[in-house]
Order: sequence, then structure tokens, then C-alpha cells
Amino acid sequence: MIFPSQAIRIVIATRPVDFRKGHDGLAAVAERQLGLDPHSGVIVVFRAKRGDRIKVLLWDGSGLVMCYKRLESGKFAWPRIQDGVMRLSKAQFEALFEGLDWRRVMARRVRKPGAAE
Repeated sequence: MIFPSQAIRIVIATRPVDFRKGHDGLAAVAERQLGLDPHSGVIVVFRAKRGDRIKVLLWDGSGLVMCYKRLESGKFAWPRIQDGVMRLSKAQFEALFEGLDWRRVMARRVRKPGAAE
């Protein structure tokens, strides 16, 4: 997966969406239903009803990028279905995108070394 920068915000739309939607349709869902600005650099992850497909929408500075993935076997691990979004770390997103259980990935804060202060 290509990321525009290290400091990015990644969110999952927890309610399934119509996967016939393309770039503009998903951007409209992000804006109208989720209250997000799809052109702000936020990465929005959408799920299908069956749970075996994922669409990722992001603005790379020059246009909307949409990535689609379907697992050949099994399903993605999704949060409970509810309204709104849930934030993910980059490591959790990468695990989700690989089809792994992202809930087992714990983010750790890294402190600056004492010599750098």
C-alpha cells in the first residue's frame, strides 16, 4: 500500500457501504455520512456486507486514489457494525489489509532517545 506520508489519519467506516460506488460516491459517503473531508489526506477504509472485500479511499494531493481488495478465502476482521468511524494505527491498517486480525496489533509510543534531548 502506498502512503503519502508517515503522519496520516486512518479511519474505518464501520457500517458496510454499497460496493458499486466509485471514487466520487465513496467521497460523498465520507463527507455526508461520516463528517470527514475526503480531500484532507485522511485514509478512509470501507467494507462490504460480506466482509471479504475492502475499498480504501485517499487523496494524494493531486487526485482521489481508490484501492480495492477481495480475499480469495476467509474474511477481513472488522469492528462491530455501528454508525460512525473508528481510528486505526498504520500498523493495524497494514494488518487489516493483509487479511490478518488487526485487533491483535498494539500500537506503542516510541520515546526519543535521551541523547537526542
